[in-house]
Amino acid sequence: MTGREVLSKVPAVTLGFWIIKILATTLGETGGDTVTMSWLGETTDHPVPYGYLIGTAIFGAFLVALVIAQIRARKFNPWLYWATIIASTTCGTTLADFADRSLGIGYPGGSLLLLACVLLSLFVWWRTLGTVDVNSVSSPREESFYWLTITFSQTLGTALGDWSADPLSEGGWSLGYSGGALVFGAGLAALAILYLSTKVSRVFLFWAAFILTRPLGATVGDWLDKPLGKGGLEMSRPLSSAALAVVILALIFLIPQRPGEHPTARASA
Repeated sequence: MTGREVLSKVPAVTLGFWIIKILATTLGETGGDTVTMSWLGETTDHPVPYGYLIGTAIFGAFLVALVIAQIRARKFNPWLYWATIIASTTCGTTLADFADRSLGIGYPGGSLLLLACVLLSLFVWWRTLGTVDVNSVSSPREESFYWLTITFSQTLGTALGDWSADPLSEGGWSLGYSGGALVFGAGLAALAILYLSTKVSRVFLFWAAFILTRPLGATVGDWLDKPLGKGGLEMSRPLSSAALAVVILALIFLIPQRPGEHPTARASA
């Protein structure tokens, strides 16, 4: 295969990519909460024992199956890719809740631990393959690092979102759901300005933005379904999740989906 024929197995990073990514992370929050909080009753007076752990096991099984299918696929498939992203973000939601609430690690400890996991995954990926550029993801080795890093980043983002929104009495920053969304949205806007006006590493900016989209989605998702008394809109979690899924499906269909251009193809062009 020549350099010009090498294509990434992940989508090109475009505005459409970021729109779908933010919606997917929001769905991950409402979808994860639907299973653990609404159906398994973790936030009710009569919860199913180990609800967060059960939810993590359910979404984790889907994630593993989809990652295997993604790695075995011969080329980029947008439906498979975004299904895997959604599985990673729902699994990240329930896993972060399990660590923070069931294990009692707390938001600071959980966030620091997950940040260390993200950085370690990126470091090992870079030492092993020489780059963490997502456009280089075209073989099982790169994909394994890619999905491991993404799962850690999705879980970290959930913990950061909850930490920012929860009141000081519960160990949070007391920004509220809308306040947290504004802060993380402003962070993404700052990264966009850096992208457009500076020569800061595009690889660094991608991973920084990828991580920040998750707490943005977490706070928006919580704002949609949390009780009015806690600053939310108290919308139905299942209905919110279904509506988000329909919008995502429509955007995948309407927005052109193409694989990223592998660095070797750019070099030989």
